[in-house]
Amino acid sequence: MSSVPPRAAPVSEHLPRHLWWVLLGITLVWGFNWTAMKVAISEVAPFTFRTFCLAAGSGVLFAVLRASGRPLAIPRSQWGRVALIAFFTITCWNVLVVFGLRLIPSGRAAILAYTMPAWAIPLSVWFLGERMSARKLAGLALGMGGMALLLVQEFTSLTGAPLGALLVLGAACTWAIGTLLQKRFPVHAPVAPLTAWLMLVGGVPIYVGALVFDDFSRLQEVSLWPALAVAYNVLLSFAWAHWAWIKLATSVSVTTFSLSMLMTPVVGVFSGMLFLGERPGWLEFGALILVLASLASVVIPARR
Repeated sequence: MSSVPPRAAPVSEHLPRHLWWVLLGITLVWGFNWTAMKVAISEVAPFTFRTFCLAAGSGVLFAVLRASGRPLAIPRSQWGRVALIAFFTITCWNVLVVFGLRLIPSGRAAILAYTMPAWAIPLSVWFLGERMSARKLAGLALGMGGMALLLVQEFTSLTGAPLGALLVLGAACTWAIGTLLQKRFPVHAPVAPLTAWLMLVGGVPIYVGALVFDDFSRLQEVSLWPALAVAYNVLLSFAWAHWAWIKLATSVSVTTFSLSMLMTPVVGVFSGMLFLGERPGWLEFGALILVLASLASVVIPARR
């Protein structure tokens, strides 16, 4: 048997115009969510926080689907793929992000998390047979340069938190793997119920973690802003944005989708400055410039 995987079906290299509004919504929702998560975990234990997000987020989607009369079932033959994708995109991502975010500023965590293309693009060439052009290579190099700027400070500064940075980078890697798996082994089911099931199934290990490690009696001490941050996560970051993310991930190439999403940490950095009083230094802004250049190199079509 050949070790070279079969090529995936052709997909768009550039984001279709009708999906720009979806991308803008995800960018804003997930950008501001880094601040919301930081606020939430200041008073809510990590596993408990993610349990609320995943269980309630999937519950909202299931309720909307049932109220609208849309089917909820996933074909039995697809459940292996659902479990595999959920493990990487939901379980691993959420655990690594929430524990990493406890150790580093929200803006820096956002930039590191959205280095996902640094892992997804090279793997997509081998795993999916997507083409790697000079423009994509340039975009990838710029994005990795931004990541390097932040990692250098974490490992050299006396106040750095390399463990937090590595946890968030691990989350970016698992997100990339999950995205590739969705394209290589697509689940034959409507996007909305698939999103709800991914959150519910991927959350099972996290629910167990909350039962084993967290003290639920402390929930009665949670104040208003952390509670609102949890609600923001449930309704927007999970119920809506996860559906939109899967819609985008299955509509365009991994390269285009991945580098398009690099706009989100820009919102994340300025959100942390606005609401948390974070003061990014020249390394953070340098990384943002590299990320924006990386985005432009792929999203803006080349002149013929």
